[in-house]
Amino acid sequence: MRIIRPAVFLLIVALAASLSAFTGADDIAGRWFNQDKDAKIEISKCGNNYCGKIVWLKDPTYPAGSKLGTPGTPKLDDKNPDAARRKDPLVGLEIIKGFQFAGGNVWKNGTIYDPDSGKTYSAKATLVSTTELDLRGYVGVSMFAARRSGRAPTNVSSILAAVLCGFA
Repeated sequence: MRIIRPAVFLLIVALAASLSAFTGADDIAGRWFNQDKDAKIEISKCGNNYCGKIVWLKDPTYPAGSKLGTPGTPKLDDKNPDAARRKDPLVGLEIIKGFQFAGGNVWKNGTIYDPDSGKTYSAKATLVSTTELDLRGYVGVSMFAARRSGRAPTNVSSILAAVLCGFA
């Protein structure tokens, strides 16, 4: 009988350790840097889904001599297809919407808005580790997704399809 007790204890410990390796739905929540570390996106639960907004920019205001906006004022979502939203500041702008936990370490069925182009893309997120989130934006099939794992494709902004790195 004494041999069985340690075996059961070891089985319980092994089971608990293996369960902790699984990702929970809320593990995507938090503040994440984009790969270039010039923006922070806060992802949070929005109803049954997950959404994210820009909460910090390295350069949140237009620089001196800017032709895009008044120097010293907040950068705006000036490429938004909805003219009424073009005066919205980038900081506070919701750019990630509708992500649903698909199990494992994947969130699907979301969209990501690229303020550099004013376009919205279908998106998928994979939690690579506790400090790395692979966020892919795509048109059509996710197999052809733009992905940030090194250098960004030239037509994709640093926020779109970013590998979001580390909680901040």
